[in-house]
Order: sequence, then C-alpha cells, then structure tokens
Amino acid sequence: MLAWSQTYFAKLQLRPCVVPHQYVIPSQELVRTLHRALEALQLEKRSCAELLAASGEQERMELLQHRERHAAELREQLQEARGGQEDLRNSLQLRDAEVAALHDDIRRLTERNNTKQEVIVKLCDQLTSCLSSGGRSDSQSLTQLQQEVENLKDDMEAYRTQTCFLNSELYQLTHLWRTSSQQETSLMLKCSHLQARLCQEESRYLGVLRQLLENKALEPAQRGAVQKMIADALKGGLKGVIRLDMARDHDEYGFQIVPEYEVEDMKLLAKIQALEIRSHNLLNQEGEDRPLIGRWAQFLAGRSSNDLCSSPELKGLLRGGVPREYRQRVWTWLVRARTRSARERHPQRYQQLCEKSDASPCPASRQIQLDLHRTLTTNQHFSSPSSPALQQLRRVLLAFSWQNPAIGYCQGLNRLAALALLVLQSEEEAFWCLVAVVENILPPDYYTKQLLASQADQRVLKDFLSEKLPRLSAHLQLHSVDVSLVCFNWFLVVFVESLPSDLLLRLWDAFLYEGSKVVFRYALALFKYKEEDILKIQDGVEIHQYLRFFTKTITDGRRLTSIAFSDMNPFPGRLLRNRRVLHLQRLQAELQDLEDQQEEFLTENLTENLTENRRDDKELDVSEDEL
Repeated sequence: MLAWSQTYFAKLQLRPCVVPHQYVIPSQELVRTLHRALEALQLEKRSCAELLAASGEQERMELLQHRERHAAELREQLQEARGGQEDLRNSLQLRDAEVAALHDDIRRLTERNNTKQEVIVKLCDQLTSCLSSGGRSDSQSLTQLQQEVENLKDDMEAYRTQTCFLNSELYQLTHLWRTSSQQETSLMLKCSHLQARLCQEESRYLGVLRQLLENKALEPAQRGAVQKMIADALKGGLKGVIRLDMARDHDEYGFQIVPEYEVEDMKLLAKIQALEIRSHNLLNQEGEDRPLIGRWAQFLAGRSSNDLCSSPELKGLLRGGVPREYRQRVWTWLVRARTRSARERHPQRYQQLCEKSDASPCPASRQIQLDLHRTLTTNQHFSSPSSPALQQLRRVLLAFSWQNPAIGYCQGLNRLAALALLVLQSEEEAFWCLVAVVENILPPDYYTKQLLASQADQRVLKDFLSEKLPRLSAHLQLHSVDVSLVCFNWFLVVFVESLPSDLLLRLWDAFLYEGSKVVFRYALALFKYKEEDILKIQDGVEIHQYLRFFTKTITDGRRLTSIAFSDMNPFPGRLLRNRRVLHLQRLQAELQDLEDQQEEFLTENLTENLTENRRDDKELDVSEDEL
C-alpha cells in the first residue's frame, strides 16, 4: 500500500505549464491563467500532503473516496455550466435574430419615409405648376364655389325657419298630450272611486237584503219579494260589477283576485265579499303601496343580496309586506340565509339530485305525479296540464324526495314548492326554499308519516286560543267545534290556498324571516278578525261551514297584520317551544299507550284463537275414539 501511495504521489508531482504556440494570449490573460494553474497545483499538493499525513490505510481510503466524490460533484457542476453556456448561446442567437429583424424594420421604414418624401416633393411641384398656369380657371371655379355656398346658406336659413315652426308645433302637441294625459289620469282615478262607491253600495244593498231575509217577522209575500230581489241581483253574476277591469282577474303571480265559491248557499256572501275586496283595493291600494315601496327602496338602496343582514328595521319592513318589485330578491336572501351551510357543503346539490331522479326511479314519483294536477288549480301558471311550471314543480319535488328520504313526499309539499316557484322564478331556489321550510323553519316530524309535530301544533293553537280569545274558545267548545279540522290544513301548507294571494304573500314575507310563530299569530288574528261574526252563529254545523271559507272573506290586510303583530302580543318564542315540547311528549305517550293496547289486544286475540283451536281438536279426537 505504501508503494502504491508513493507511485500516486510521483504522478502528482508539479509539472510546468506549457502554452501551445498556436494560441496568442495577452499578457494579463496569461498571468491569470498561470495563477489558476498555480492554485490548482497547490490544491493537489495539499491533497497529497494530507494523504501522506494519514495515519493508516483506512484514513487514506476515506480521503481518496472524499476526493472522488468531490471530483464527481465538480464534473456535475461542469456539466451544468456547459448546459447553461448552451442556453446562453441559444439566447444569444435569438437576440441576434431579433436584432436582424429590427434592422430589417428600420430599413423598410427608411425606404417608406424616402418614398413619402418623394411623393411630397412631386405634389409640391404639381401644386406650383397649377398655381402658375391656371389662375384664370381657378378664379372661375372659385366664383362657382362661392355661389354654391350662398345657395347652401339660403337653404340652411329656410331649414332653420322650418325647424323653428316644427318645434313650435311639437311643443304645442306635447302640451296638449300632457294635458290630456293628466285629464285621463284624473278621470281614471275618479272612475276608480266611483267604482269603489258602486261596489260599496252594492255590498250594502245585498247585505240589507240578506238581513231582511233573515228577519223572521216578514210575511211570506214580503219574504218572497226579498228572495226575488236577491235572485235578480245574483243573476248578473260578478261580471258586470266586480270584473270591470278584465286584465285584473288575476294578480301578478297568477292567483285569482276574487275567489270562486262552489257551495250554492254561499253565493250571496261570496258576492258581498267580492264587492268589499274590489272596493278596498280600488280605494286603498295606491295609498298603501306607494309609501311601502319608498321605504323598501330606501332600505335596499346600494345593497346587494349578500349585504342584507338581520335587523329590527328589516323585521318591521317584512311584517308590513314586501312590494312585488323586491319580493324575489328578498325571498332569495331569506332562503340563502336559512340554507347557507348546506349549500356551501354541496354547491351542486340540486343538479346532482335531478340527475339522480333521471337515472333512478323515485319511490314517491307516482304520488308526486298524481298531485301535480291538484296543485293551485285556480292559478294561471298551474291550471294547464301542459304548463312548464308543472314540470318544474315535478323536478323540485323529486329532488326533495331524494334530499330527505325520511319524508320522501307528503301531501302539502306540492303547494309550498309551487308558491316558491311563483315568487323565486328558479327551480333551484324553489328547492332550497322547500328545504328551508321543512328542515329549518318548521319542527322535525312535521311531514313524517305520523305527523306528530303537526298534531302537537294544533294542541298548542287551542291553548293560545283559550288564552288570547277566551270568549271565542268557550263558544266553540259549547258547540263542540274542533278547530283542528280546519286549522290543520292551514299549518300544513302555511295558508296556501286558504288566504287571498296578497295576504298570503305578506304572511310568507314574515314567516321566512321569523319562523313558524308567524303562522300562530295569523291563525289567532283570523279568529280575532271574525270573532263577532262567529259568536253570532249558534249552530255547530253552521260554525264549521263558516270556518271552511271565512279566511277568504278578509278584506283589510293592514288590519289583519296589525292584529297579528300587535293585538296578539306578547308572544314569546320560548313559550311556543315549551308548549310544543309538552304536547309532543303527551302525544308520544298516547301513541305508545295505543300501541301497547293494540299489542295486548292482538296477544289476547291470538291466545283465544289458540284455545278454541285446541278445544276443537280435543272434541274431534273424542268423536274419533267413539267411532
């Protein structure tokens, strides 16, 4: 090993640096080259010294391995440097090409400039020759041009005079048009008031006839005369009195403004109520809507849908109702605020559920299809079997049945989704509105198979009715009238098809913001609104018939809203929640008792059957023995 080291050292002896003759190197460059060579030789010398100073073969081997690794690293660095040199060479070539292209552009621009200079010189020469040779002809052409200018000036003056005359005529016509428009507006307003007064007089007339007919002191001849007068008044129907504006048979959402009644005995009340509604709308609609629109416009000014936030001001505005111009925007915000977390987790949820509905048969699809044509049958958008709104409603209900398989589909959901479609004008937003109502606003188990939460709410309503309206509650109990037979449907569909459309939408404005206690407020307000009329009825069957349709006879929506949110106070949410929990527990206990009784009955019945079968078998055995 020592001999090998001496041989390696001999090979690393200092050697003179020989510069070939074919390279001519300046003196400074030669000095730098020699310095680099000297540094390299010194490094080799230092390495050899370290190798000789090593104490053992193992240490020398480690030094040699370290030097080899260092040499490999240097080779890699050299390779990278060569690669960088190649990149720089390519970049230089690109720059040279760009410089050559710029030189070509400069040459072309120079040639173009020289050409333009030549053209300018030629044009100057031509102009000079024309001025020197054609002085007389130019004077003639100048005279002709001046004459044409004078003619044009005359024409312009004539046109100016004509324009002034036409402007004067136009001003007079505009003034006449404005005057006639103001007169037309005044006449329309006067006509509306006259129509309203006519409706009021007709309503009073029919009311008086009805009171006369109910008077038992009338003689038969007088009663027959009154009946004939009522029949004559009803023969004309509603067309000549309340349908003066044929374009207003339905509101903006397609609901009938004046409801139709199918019960023959209610025709007189229906006509009186329709006249009152028509009169109220004509007299109060403009005066009520304009301040409301102004307040909403001021509140929403400069705000996007995402900027809306809960506040007492917004709560008060929603209780007063949202104008049609802003209802879609406000409802969209309310629905998104209720479903924000679910939508953030599943932003494409509705599209995915629709695809699932197309790919797989839904268990509730048959019932949904049956209920489609029973949905808002008096609404223009759902009355036709081929209406696109029905197909939109079908997709929304199928998507919800996949979204909430515990419910699937329950009768009543179609009306909730239909109203959401009419206002929000979007399938996806209507789907999320249905999710918000069923899963976030109303209590759990409201639409499940047993409807436990719905039944509990009816018991809570009876409690509130006895507390807020004790006289009416006692009157209903005296005549054995169960309000749940009427109110259950109110709560299940949140008054859809139970209230006129303007009142229904106003209720929903507050319902989507404040929650289900709004339903209780309006239910109690309806009974308060008609309390005196109900107290006058002394027959249970008549009371029940009256309760079936009286919600559609409400004419003063502002008064109903005031009763709901002022007269029904205080109405704490904690009290509502506690009552719900109490009645729900009682219902669950009753249901459990009923199930236990059924199981006990089945067990006893099964035991009796087994005993009888054994007795029959024993009798049969005895008879066989005797044989």
